[in-house]
Amino acid sequence: MGWGRMLLLGNWGQQMDIEEQGEEIRRLRREIASSRGGGGDLRDLEREVDELRLHLAVLVRAVVAKGVLTREEVRALVEAVDAEDGTLDGRHEGPVM
Repeated sequence: MGWGRMLLLGNWGQQMDIEEQGEEIRRLRREIASSRGGGGDLRDLEREVDELRLHLAVLVRAVVAKGVLTREEVRALVEAVDAEDGTLDGRHEGPVM
């Protein structure tokens, strides 16, 4: 796999690399499905993320509606937590509390 195969075998070597990567993707998907009890796949994960986003939206709107925080304060907190790892990238991998 890689440059050596491509240089020696050209397009055929590239096709072999693509097929190997495809098999690795299929293997990883099977592994994910089996770790979730056999029925899990990316669509299940996407549905779970969508549900979590819905719940988060409800909580944020309730906090703003009750006057606990303003929209600006929520945005500022999001930016502050996002920046904790040194990068404003819309992700947080640190502790929640």
